[in-house]
Amino acid sequence: MDGTNESTQVNFILLGFSDRPHLERILFVIILIAYLLTLVGNTTIILVSRLDPHLHTPMYFFLTHLSFLDLSFTTSSIPQLLYNLSGRDKTISYTGCAIQLFLFLGFGGVECLLLAVMAYDRFVAVCKPLHYTVTMNPQLCLGLVSLAWGCGVANSLIMSPMTLWLPRCGYHKIDHFLCEMPALIRMACVNTAVVEGIAFILAVSIVLSPLVFILISYVYIVRAVLSIQSSLGRQKVFSTCGSHLMVVSLFYGNIIYMYMQPGTRSSKDQGKFLTLFYNIVTPLLNPLIYTLRNKEVKGSMRRLILENLSLRKKL
Repeated sequence: MDGTNESTQVNFILLGFSDRPHLERILFVIILIAYLLTLVGNTTIILVSRLDPHLHTPMYFFLTHLSFLDLSFTTSSIPQLLYNLSGRDKTISYTGCAIQLFLFLGFGGVECLLLAVMAYDRFVAVCKPLHYTVTMNPQLCLGLVSLAWGCGVANSLIMSPMTLWLPRCGYHKIDHFLCEMPALIRMACVNTAVVEGIAFILAVSIVLSPLVFILISYVYIVRAVLSIQSSLGRQKVFSTCGSHLMVVSLFYGNIIYMYMQPGTRSSKDQGKFLTLFYNIVTPLLNPLIYTLRNKEVKGSMRRLILENLSLRKKL
C-alpha cells in the first residue's frame, strides 16, 4: 500500500515525552500559563496600537502584524499540544496534522520576512529621517506586508505537500509534540535528500536572506547612531532598535538551528525543546520586549487607562 494513502487512513500519534509523564505534566502547566500570557500580551499590543492615534505610524503598523502573527503562530498548535499533554490521547488526524504543518510553516515564513521589513523601517527612520514619511507611505507599508504574507504562504504551499507525501511505510508515530517538518521527514522510509535539499534552498530565501538584510541594515543604523551628537537621541534610537534586535535574535536563532540542517541529523530531544521555545517563549517575550523597552507604548497604555477611568467616573 502506498505510504501516502495509508497515512490518510490513520491518525498520527504525537509521542512528545510520553515516556516521561511527570515532565509532560510540568510542561502542561508551564505552556498553559505561557499561552494565556501570550494571548493577553499580543492582544494588548494590537489594541493599544489601533486605539491610540499617536501610534498610527509604520513602526506600529508592522508591530501590530507581528503580534497578530504571534497569536496565530501559537494558536495553530498550542491548543492541540495542551490537549495531548493533558491525557493519554496523543493522536492527531491526518487532516489536522496537515493543517498544523501548513500554518506552522506559513506563519513562521511570514514572521521571518516581516522582521526584515521592520528592519528596513528602522533603517529609513534612522538613516533617512527627513524622507521617512514620504518613503514609508501607507501604500508601501501595505505592499511590504502583503509581500511577506505572499512569500510565507507560497513557501508553505511548496514544503507542506512535499513533506506529507513522503512514503512512511505504515509508520504513524511522530517523535515530537507537533506535526513539524523535521520530525515528519525523519519518519520517511525513503531517501529524503531531495526534499531536504529543497527545504534548505527555500530556507536560504525565507530565513537566511532576510537575516542578512537585517544585519546589513543594522550596520548602517549603528553607523548613523554613532554620528548622532545628542546622547538622548542615541538612547532613543538604541531603545527602539534594540527591541527589534532582541526579537530577531530570539526568533532566528532557533529557526536557523531547526531548518538549516537536515532532519535526520538534529537531536530529537533538543529539537523538541527548541520548537517549544520559538513556538511559546518567543511570542510571549515579544510584547514584553516592545512594551518594557518602549516609552511610547507605555505612555499610550497609561493614556488609554486614564481615559477609560475618566469615562467611568463620568458615567
